[in-house]
Amino acid sequence: MIHRFRFILLYLLLMATWSYIHFHATTTVPVTRPLMEFPGTYREWRMISQSRFSEEILNVLKPTDYLWRQYEGKEGGTIGLYIGYHDGGTESGEIHSPKHCLPGSGWQQVSTTPMLLSEPQCRINLVKAVYQKGDSKELLFYWFQVHEMTLSDEYTLKLAEVMNAIIHGRRDAAFIRVTVPFETDEDQAVQRGIGFIRDIYPLIRGFLPS
Repeated sequence: MIHRFRFILLYLLLMATWSYIHFHATTTVPVTRPLMEFPGTYREWRMISQSRFSEEILNVLKPTDYLWRQYEGKEGGTIGLYIGYHDGGTESGEIHSPKHCLPGSGWQQVSTTPMLLSEPQCRINLVKAVYQKGDSKELLFYWFQVHEMTLSDEYTLKLAEVMNAIIHGRRDAAFIRVTVPFETDEDQAVQRGIGFIRDIYPLIRGFLPS
């Protein structure tokens, strides 16, 4: 009975919050700098390719600004970087989680683990996941960013968006994904991905609004 009451109370709270967000004006917040200005070379990483989405994909994702690149380290091996920013305006879509997008394109989730990357200048709540499609494997690190908070799950993301709208009158959010293809050595892929995140996260903070 208590659990049912809590569920009803939570449902009513979410409905009230949804009504507040949709019937009150919020501020559209642009990126601090266009993502296309993100450095192509930084420390040991060098951009080797950059892609743009088709209109069909853009109509689904609806990011306000985005970046989709492949980088290479000095020891070889490619790393993919996707940053999708949504400014909270009427033309901006909701953030799509890899949990829903990747299985639809044939990738199957092998494992997923939330983790905290904590360094003196880098503290990120993120998800480490492995996906497989045929013989291809990819290690994913991803997180959501609202204001200056890093979040590792969709429910916390929604709550943060709600609180951000109520307190600050803004609904902007970002999704960051780092992709590391690998064959057999997952531990090596993890270390390469974490090293990349440690290096580029301060740059990402400089492009997203605080």
